[in-house]
Amino acid sequence: MAEINASEVRRHIREILEEWVSLNQLKKGMLVVIGCSTSEIAGQRIGTSGSNDLAAVLFSELEWLRDQTGVSLAFQGCEHINRALVVERETMERKNLNQVTVVPIPGAGGSMAAYAYQHMQDPVMVEHIQADAGLDIGDTFIGMHLKPVVVPLRFKRKNIGHAHVTAAFTRPKLIGGERAVYSKEKAYDTTCD
Repeated sequence: MAEINASEVRRHIREILEEWVSLNQLKKGMLVVIGCSTSEIAGQRIGTSGSNDLAAVLFSELEWLRDQTGVSLAFQGCEHINRALVVERETMERKNLNQVTVVPIPGAGGSMAAYAYQHMQDPVMVEHIQADAGLDIGDTFIGMHLKPVVVPLRFKRKNIGHAHVTAAFTRPKLIGGERAVYSKEKAYDTTCD
């Protein structure tokens, strides 16, 4: 398997993030969950070859996404810390999240979560979130941290390094019966008794 370098990883993630920004879906105040296996990026099995260097590249690019859109980021840890998430204290307080006590390290939490914890301004760990959108790098399974209803995103780039990439956003549930209307425009063209 071909070795992956940091500049390739930076190019791959930037392509994905620029496409995401161009869709104009991410809005200020939204919460975006990031699941990431740096081992998978490097072409290894998840949890076996974490890389602080790759985490640094990804973190830098994800900060760019945050700065471009105004979203808040949540970095999912691995199953050894029950997929707890690293967020800024301000995010925890604004979203009324419950803090837990654990410090992610590469061997228990994952390289990405550990790097985020070390480099965020005021990081805390939370157990559960209901994110508005998410990016999953290396099939880390972020679904437990997304609001219902999840809608998959299809980016042109399907990988970062050797890692498979998926993304999603969420939308409000559609409720009502057969006469329900789901857009403001149609609401005024329809009569309800």
